[in-house]
Amino acid sequence: MNSKDSLPVVVSGAGPTGLMCALALAKQGIKVIVLESELALTHDLRAGSYHPPTMEMMAPYGITARMHETGIKVPHWQVRNREGDRVARFDLGLLADVTPYPYRLHLEQHRLTPIQWDILRHETDAVVRFGHKVIGFEQRGDHVRVQVESSHGAETIDAAWLIGCDGGRSTVRKVLGTEFEGFTWPEQFLVVSTTYDLAPHGFTPNAYVADTAEWAAIFKMPDVGPPGLWRVVFPASTEVADEAILDPASVEARMQYFVPKDDPYPIKYKSIYRVHQRVAADWHVGRVLLAGDAAHLNNPLGAFGLNSGIHDAINLTEKLGRVYRGEADQSLMELYVRQRKHATVQQVQAMSIRNKKLLEERDPMVQRKNLEDLAATANNPVTARDYLLNTTMINGLKAANAVG
Repeated sequence: MNSKDSLPVVVSGAGPTGLMCALALAKQGIKVIVLESELALTHDLRAGSYHPPTMEMMAPYGITARMHETGIKVPHWQVRNREGDRVARFDLGLLADVTPYPYRLHLEQHRLTPIQWDILRHETDAVVRFGHKVIGFEQRGDHVRVQVESSHGAETIDAAWLIGCDGGRSTVRKVLGTEFEGFTWPEQFLVVSTTYDLAPHGFTPNAYVADTAEWAAIFKMPDVGPPGLWRVVFPASTEVADEAILDPASVEARMQYFVPKDDPYPIKYKSIYRVHQRVAADWHVGRVLLAGDAAHLNNPLGAFGLNSGIHDAINLTEKLGRVYRGEADQSLMELYVRQRKHATVQQVQAMSIRNKKLLEERDPMVQRKNLEDLAATANNPVTARDYLLNTTMINGLKAANAVG
């Protein structure tokens, strides 16, 4: 197929996965139109921790270098109890021989998408249309007729392929009618961001606190400068009204239980969100594909969600480019599904569920044993390296990419 005379690929959603799909396709000379229902890039405060393979994948596009201009390198992370007398501290430097990025990089998602968009609009012919929502589509054999709604009214766009990167509430997935299999956790997550520096209390920029009463997860983000912004995640009951959870006195009590201090915490942001473990039954139907949160959701403990969305995008676009140019049959897209589903189910879902159960263990003796075992793993370079190859998604990617 001559891409000059062919229909575009339409990407629904201008989040990290959608923009990555658009950029990777456009760099292959493929026409791309991105349709985003919001009027601008969203200011998402949740994701923002990048594993080594993700940085490797984005590096050829110039994204990774620009992320490093603001991002925080995190060479060490820890799992600990609240008192801090049992700590498993992992050194990502043990992976220096297998990746040029032996660390995590912390950068808010709302700082990543402007980088992607800037490269997309200055280095490619791809088009991003904000305020344009995909409301439906019809498959017509050799193309997809995409139905779009905007302030200018309704219109249709004929596309060679439609990629649904439109998040957990994906319209594309819903129109496909595919099941979103899995479950929603019985509690929601409260995210509190403070400018108070937690480093003097012994926390690495990424840390997980196991506690029989209330676990916590910590991620330090760049914000607007030193000391950065410390993001703390807590479990929150769905039986308590959001207003009560977000009440300043309630948030302050949570933070004081987490790390007591004499004066109140300076709180910059606070929010609540539901947490799911779900995987779409079908990611490829005719000329429609799913990627990122539209295809799968997981809890954030381990920082796998945003990373796996980027991994989806790179895998999908390499294969779709070949199909688009007539170098491979459409059945190649089933390999994308098999490989990425393998990574999602065997790695992302399994490890994020395991991490949550580790932190919320209620039996003090079991919790103590778990942390002692983790500390022993972290203190042995051989076992620590094996553990890190899994938690950085390196092993999972190798296993998934080996799927035929």
